[in-house]
Amino acid sequence: MQSNTAENRRLAEILEGLPTTRVLVVGDLILDRYADGKASRVSPEAPVLVFDFASERYLLGGACNVAANLRGLGASASVLGVIGDDEAGGRLRALLANADIDTQALVVDRTRPTTRKTRYVAKTLQVLRVDEESRVPVGGDAERAMIALLQQRPFPWKSVLLSDYGKGVLTPRIIEAAIAAARSQEGITVVDPKGTDYSIYRGVDLLTPNREEAEGATGIKIRQTEDLHRIAQRLREITGIRTAVITLGKDGIFFEKEDGSHRIIPTEARQVFDVTGAGDTVIAALTYCRACGVSLEDSLRLANHAAGITVAKLGTWAPSRREILTRLGETPADGAGKILSLEQAVEVSNRLRAEGRRLVFSNGCFDILHPGHCDYLQKARAYGDALMVGVNTDASVRRQNKAPGRPINTLESRCLVLAALQAVDYVVAFDDDTPKNLIEAVTPHVLAKGEDWRDKGVVGREWVEAHGGQVLLVPLVPGCSTTNVIEKIQKLGR
Repeated sequence: MQSNTAENRRLAEILEGLPTTRVLVVGDLILDRYADGKASRVSPEAPVLVFDFASERYLLGGACNVAANLRGLGASASVLGVIGDDEAGGRLRALLANADIDTQALVVDRTRPTTRKTRYVAKTLQVLRVDEESRVPVGGDAERAMIALLQQRPFPWKSVLLSDYGKGVLTPRIIEAAIAAARSQEGITVVDPKGTDYSIYRGVDLLTPNREEAEGATGIKIRQTEDLHRIAQRLREITGIRTAVITLGKDGIFFEKEDGSHRIIPTEARQVFDVTGAGDTVIAALTYCRACGVSLEDSLRLANHAAGITVAKLGTWAPSRREILTRLGETPADGAGKILSLEQAVEVSNRLRAEGRRLVFSNGCFDILHPGHCDYLQKARAYGDALMVGVNTDASVRRQNKAPGRPINTLESRCLVLAALQAVDYVVAFDDDTPKNLIEAVTPHVLAKGEDWRDKGVVGREWVEAHGGQVLLVPLVPGCSTTNVIEKIQKLGR
């Protein structure tokens, strides 16, 4: 059996060689709105929380998030779906364009609203969700317009991904037209299913229900491995697929071919912070790889690695090809993964901003990491979607009038230790005396410093606030400092 290193290297070579294949995502387009604030008191009018609104942000949801995952992997993604003639529809169109997702196939239906989900979030806790939507099946002019786009010949896309969120867009006629369209290009049709009637998907090449969805569609409860085989057989009977795929969460992904051969591919999640959007990542990676001719098993393994990145993030996340290659250990340590060059830091910042995500920035020497640092960074991370930490180079530390012999740990060591923390998403070094130039280059949404900087003047405050961001002073753990750690070590050595 190949070692993990050899196996990862092989998968990395496959991923690096994938071409920019055109994939059409057909399904329910959703605008995700996050309202951030505080919910620390109860209303005197009724036994409900009072939400103190602070800010809002918009992200791609539903089939739009699937398309974003395709783009992150390197595919050329387009979306076909319905939006309303409203403010939410315009915002969704703009977000898609900013994420470099083709919107020419969008259909406007003036009879229904753009699907919008608003989540009220206090720190990282969701206290309420409000849905604005219509679940009535699409019909009339909107359905005819979608079918006309799918009946183009030659069909402009190689393969089709059906993303069903049960909002009424994937009608039987639209599904039938999508399958025929993919076949006209000798491409594949993959569906992320919804509901319990899978007969509407008959003719697709792959579908990826999770454990609960597979049980609901077949009426078979999964209590042992034998039940998976029974479900696979039933799914083949209902839909005509040759290979059944069932995602099993922490237990991995099960697949069984029509000859009875099967396997469970173990999960590749190293840390699980939030499972939101993991299914979107799996189906995007699976579709892209299969559209490029990668074997089913290798496609599922790469999808597992991609999902392992998504579940380590807060909220939905579209992992990039570079992130997956880093996870596989196939990119240089000095310019990949969490440890970035200045150019890569700016690229990450621009990407997050285009996706409507909040970047939190903090900085320091982090010479000897202690519990105070960990607590501070975890609190800072809670104010956004990603935390970037600027780290003084060794020369920069020495110029800060630190005690003789500082830094004790080299820049490389300090960056590696920070990068190992779950709360830290990115690390970037700076050689200036202050992080001013770095802050102006990445322009974070949130600039976080310890509350001990209250009277010192936070470097970068003016720039961040002038660009619509905020500066936050994070409470510190009393008695925790690098100086105290060093003094304690010195006393022990006497």
